[in-house]
Amino acid sequence: MRLSVIIVNYNVQYFLEQCLHSVRKASRGIESEIFVVDNNSVDGSAEMVKTKFPEVKFIINQKNLGFSKANNQAIHKASGDYVLLLNPDTIVEEDTFEKVIHFMDGHPDAGGLGVKMVDGKGNFLPESKRGLPTPSVAFYKIFGLSKIFPKSKTFGKYHLGYLSSEETNEVEILSGAFMLIRKKVLDKIGVLDEAFFMYGEDIDLSYRINQAGYKNYYFAGTRIIHYKGESTKKSSVNYVVTFYNAMIIFARKHFSSKNASVFSALINLAVYFRAGIAILNRFLASALLPIMDMILLSAGVIFIKNYWEDIVIFPQGGSYPTELVSIALPLYVFLWIFSVFMSGGYDKPIKLSKIFQGLFIATIIILTIYALLPETYRFSRAIIVFGTLWGLFSMVSLRVLLHIFNFNNFKLGSNKSKRYIIVGDQDEAGRVAELLRKTVKDQAFIGLVSVQASKHKWEGFIGNFSQINDIINIYKINEVIFCARDIPAQEIIDKMAELNLSQVEFKIAPPESMAIIGSQSINTSGDIFILDLNSVSKINNRRNKRFIDLLASIAFLALSPILIFLVKNPSGFLVNIFKVLSGYKTWVGYQFTGDVEDHKLPKIRKGVLNPTDILQGTILSSETRNRLNLLYARDYKILNDINIIYKAFRNIGRN
Repeated sequence: MRLSVIIVNYNVQYFLEQCLHSVRKASRGIESEIFVVDNNSVDGSAEMVKTKFPEVKFIINQKNLGFSKANNQAIHKASGDYVLLLNPDTIVEEDTFEKVIHFMDGHPDAGGLGVKMVDGKGNFLPESKRGLPTPSVAFYKIFGLSKIFPKSKTFGKYHLGYLSSEETNEVEILSGAFMLIRKKVLDKIGVLDEAFFMYGEDIDLSYRINQAGYKNYYFAGTRIIHYKGESTKKSSVNYVVTFYNAMIIFARKHFSSKNASVFSALINLAVYFRAGIAILNRFLASALLPIMDMILLSAGVIFIKNYWEDIVIFPQGGSYPTELVSIALPLYVFLWIFSVFMSGGYDKPIKLSKIFQGLFIATIIILTIYALLPETYRFSRAIIVFGTLWGLFSMVSLRVLLHIFNFNNFKLGSNKSKRYIIVGDQDEAGRVAELLRKTVKDQAFIGLVSVQASKHKWEGFIGNFSQINDIINIYKINEVIFCARDIPAQEIIDKMAELNLSQVEFKIAPPESMAIIGSQSINTSGDIFILDLNSVSKINNRRNKRFIDLLASIAFLALSPILIFLVKNPSGFLVNIFKVLSGYKTWVGYQFTGDVEDHKLPKIRKGVLNPTDILQGTILSSETRNRLNLLYARDYKILNDINIIYKAFRNIGRN
């Protein structure tokens, strides 16, 4: 046995599926075995592997054992001359395994090997080659000197920026995303240290390979795509603490007591420093615009109050009660801001209509409450009305200015319909196009591009693979989808690197899959894009769905003395109210059919009712139920929930 490939999976079904397709291709002609170790995933990964990849040696854990322990489970069973630790969010080229084995065979001093990694847009990932994180190297990395001077032999050691990414070189540290190790070296130095739950285990193993007298190599002769599915979490406090704690474990294990103490102190400083930045960035990202609105709105309302007080109401002297400034005005501002938030006025991209909607709703509520108050607490309707107008002017003006100056990539507008091209042969490109038409709303254009120059005359095809650049420019394409069944990974990576267009997204459609994986934007290069359009899981819809759940539950609870005589299961009805209030259930969810289609739906809470309740008394096929679930998820609106609750009200006591 020449090669044992080991992939640890945790709830990344679609990444794993695409990875296994590429591994299957790269393994042809090589005596190899493939292990997948699943750490108790709940996303349908197990069913997918068993159905589509029966040749895989599958290990299923009943809990998440972590990266090191899961890899070790397969290493102990591996029989290959070489063991490859591979991330599920990767795609290997068709000749990757052949090339790396050939290199290792020709370099008996090599204990481990890593390869050139690129992201979902074809850009080189600097973590493909790394140096040992000594205290000085860690210091330069933590405080940004390595980023400022990436090619310096002093400051750039963390990512070895002074070494060319196009040349094969000896390195100290390999990336755990693709780590090829000689099996006899593992037998000599031992397997991964299970003290590392996640992060740091690749550094530890690389260091032990060097300490045993072997060399680690960065091999530039092949490439893999590494989507870095965790990259979107790297600004989180949890990531900072977990990653740097792994560094402390490494230092205590391998450095002298003195150096380990220095390193630990430095790491602890880094944890507080990075965690502080992470918290601040997250706070500013979500709260900066509401805070600016609150400041402008408060200043404007106070100015209006002072003007109205001095010029109109009390020109001869006098003032409003202090309660107006201390209680009423802050409540007005809070309700305006809260209503804009609930209306989606802070969701991106910003829609000015949502601001108008939020202010209008809040003003109606304020004026209604105002009319019910005693005369002594009715300070001034004019302040409310002019405050609303000022709020509309200030909020809209602020967003227009942010848009004009492109502050923090701030953009106004709505999600525009996208223009797609799908690159592949006739049947596969047609299959992906049909998926797009069924699952993506308002697609502006879908063009097909053939792989072979002689076949672009097929019906619906607008050109061939060599003409992609011109096609993108002429048809103003937003997204290019490559069919992995028809195009080698090497050619896909070459084309992404050649085009290098920041305004165009690149994605890859695995064969026989309902998912497309790729880069959403420069800031979310690891995001997964699933064709089962997740309208119901968008942030504004999640918020609206939770809001209607709470509102309905409160209303049901208040009217329960009457409603218990109208529903079929009164005790279940009361239990469901509290389950929905606590967030354990939602009033409307899916009707699960028990087949693989269920796993393709965006995740929401278990529902009391479901879309099929709208057709009571009708016997529905599994296909129809799946279709209703998909339509509910794709085209979610609050009115849909209200309509289903209304039509199936008697069943809201359902267990």
